[in-house]
Amino acid sequence: MTADPARATIIDGKAFAAGLVDRVAAAAARLEAAHGVKPGLAVVIVGDDPASQVYVRNKGETTQRAGMRSDTHRLPDTTAEAELLALIATLNADPGIHGILVQLPLPGHIDASAVLGAIDPDKDVDGFHVVNAGRLAVGLPGLVPCTPLGCLMLLKAELGDLSGLNAVIVGRSNIVGKPMAQLLLAESCTVTVAHSRTRDLPALCRTADILVAAVGRPEMVRGDWIKPGAAVIDVGINRVPSRDPVKAADGRTRLVGDVAFEEAAAVAGRITPVPGGVGPMTIACLLANTYTAACRSAGVTPESLDA
Repeated sequence: MTADPARATIIDGKAFAAGLVDRVAAAAARLEAAHGVKPGLAVVIVGDDPASQVYVRNKGETTQRAGMRSDTHRLPDTTAEAELLALIATLNADPGIHGILVQLPLPGHIDASAVLGAIDPDKDVDGFHVVNAGRLAVGLPGLVPCTPLGCLMLLKAELGDLSGLNAVIVGRSNIVGKPMAQLLLAESCTVTVAHSRTRDLPALCRTADILVAAVGRPEMVRGDWIKPGAAVIDVGINRVPSRDPVKAADGRTRLVGDVAFEEAAAVAGRITPVPGGVGPMTIACLLANTYTAACRSAGVTPESLDA
């Protein structure tokens, strides 16, 4: 947290995520003790993309630290689509696996939509299945995409009741923008989803009490786009050249979000940094979804995981 009144309060997603993982671990232990159900997560990765390999390793380690079953299936990039679909069918039928995640991107010869659609919606802990998208849209219980779920948790922890607030989401992806809009509507916010054809985007952003940037363009949202005192959630993770010319010439990079952080922090009331903001919440919410799926499979009401 920052103490400078002239700057926004920094929302520490890393600390919040660590607390959430601890709460999930405690709830999972109680579920296993009371009902004999140990939440299980299966992660499937096809190929050897370095970033995906690191992400999958982190997921596995965090799952094990939470006391859950963690299965990782590493397949070569020559794996046929039929072979991958057969593995998913096996995992769907495994009663010890409550969550299935297929790491994207997949090799070009595999139809990602067909693979994601083959996952049992009740085990779809990424929340990407069309059934879970529909459940979210109409307000039925389902599994919610991890990144927008993490954003919502951070907002509620910082702001409390969100009802009546104006929210603007920059980006309309199925992974973040659209589910984020549904979640904020369910909290009784007034929601606008902006995109590449939105007219006068800066003026629209200045109406937002809550501004969620999820567009994938480095530092696109400038400080003068921010309403004074607004809560800014920066979902973007972009690699740009290092500020040090020598390091940049050597190919070194740094991570930035979709928001020009220093400019925005001088105007906003609260803001997530990059890195250390939304990013850590994704894996934490993956574990939360796995715990929720395990409870539902056992006919048990999940415990609240709120801080």
